[in-house]
Amino acid sequence: MKFKSIITSASVVAISALALAGCGSSSSSSSSSSSSEKSSSSSSSSTTKVAKMTAGSKMKAGTYKLEEENYTYGYKTKFSITVNNKGKITKSNFDQVNKSGKSKVDDTSYNKKMKKGSGTDPKTYEPKLNKALEGAAATGNVGTIDVVSGATESSKTFQNYAQQLIQAAQAGNKATIKINNGAKMKDGTYKLNEKNYSHGYKVTFSITVKNNKITKSNYDNVNKNGKSKTTDASYNKQMKKIAKTDPKTYTPALNKALVKNSDPAKVDVVSGATESSNTFILYAEQLQNAAQKGDTKTITVDNMVFSE
Repeated sequence: MKFKSIITSASVVAISALALAGCGSSSSSSSSSSSSEKSSSSSSSSTTKVAKMTAGSKMKAGTYKLEEENYTYGYKTKFSITVNNKGKITKSNFDQVNKSGKSKVDDTSYNKKMKKGSGTDPKTYEPKLNKALEGAAATGNVGTIDVVSGATESSKTFQNYAQQLIQAAQAGNKATIKINNGAKMKDGTYKLNEKNYSHGYKVTFSITVKNNKITKSNYDNVNKNGKSKTTDASYNKQMKKIAKTDPKTYTPALNKALVKNSDPAKVDVVSGATESSNTFILYAEQLQNAAQKGDTKTITVDNMVFSE
């Protein structure tokens, strides 16, 4: 859970360097410049280097499970992770199964059609995503998991659900997470807050739902005084110079996009703010899941902060 928040510092040099990092892709949850199929295959599948965690709770040993309640086109997701005594994920088992319990990986007809249309298929991208979570993301650094080209939707589902399983593992909560996928969102206000500050800021996020539509989105990064990163003139100036965008520009743009679409999957990454955009989308998906269940309890993310 690197959680990709674009970073701030009192030092101009540090701000410049970190702004560049915020524009990058290798540490983001999906390194595309939009929600289209621009991302490359997961880079974490080819490396086992694990970043050092500097804040956040280590995952507790055990097996943690998540399951969708509803079938979509004949399949639903079942996902589990196994964590060892060192707080590392040793096994990731993300799969999509039909009512007979058979995996989409083994659906020859489906794989053939998808391969022809998008250049990949479940028997290719599912192992790749699982391997990524067992590799560079093993300590919970979901930010290292890239979208697999040709499988954007499934990749983002994987990232979202992996994040929720990691949060459960941090708390040692082994109750199976139930996702009421495809259900209408229930009216109400749903909130999510990060627990830990990364370079002086943490995410606060809320959405308001009415008649299955997101009518208000309030995503922000705030410091210990509750001041928004959008008002940090020095940071905005430095990032604008390097990335051609800044928090006071991309933050309202992301909020506006979510209200317009009422679906995180349709929110495009803002050019120059890849990491913050991916954090936004990841957390928006979790809030959407809460709204589908009508669970208005504030989600507290014990966000892991990793060394650069």
